[in-house]
Amino acid sequence: MLLPSIFGENLLDDWMDFPRMEFPDIDRKLYGKHAAHVMKTDVHEHDDGFEVDIDLPGFKKDEITLSLDNGYLSVSAAKALDKDEKDKKGRMIRQERYSGSMQRSFYVGEAITEEEIRAKFEDGVLKLTIPKKEAPKLPEKKTIAIEG
Repeated sequence: MLLPSIFGENLLDDWMDFPRMEFPDIDRKLYGKHAAHVMKTDVHEHDDGFEVDIDLPGFKKDEITLSLDNGYLSVSAAKALDKDEKDKKGRMIRQERYSGSMQRSFYVGEAITEEEIRAKFEDGVLKLTIPKKEAPKLPEKKTIAIEG
């Protein structure tokens, strides 16, 4: 049946949660019922920096925004589907494509600037290259001698 349910994808999913002979739905267990709205991310550490791969399938380059504020790198993606568009094949019965916005933030340190971060979007994957940079060292705490 192709109608949405108020209980989720299947009413019996939550009631009859017993082991099956097939592979379990890993994404559903990790991210809950909002798994389709999470930016799946891989972070690789290298000697000179980090490489971050973020899956954004179905998005275009102009629908993605990167910003750096107080050491936090924020990745935002927003897309809207035109619901009033008539299909040549008939009316829409069910729509499962994602429409909306999502955001994810990573702390990269306050020493990193926008010019040092490299971003490339290709085949639905946003690839970020973030250099490693040590924060400036704070001066040592000195005490003041009290006379008397």
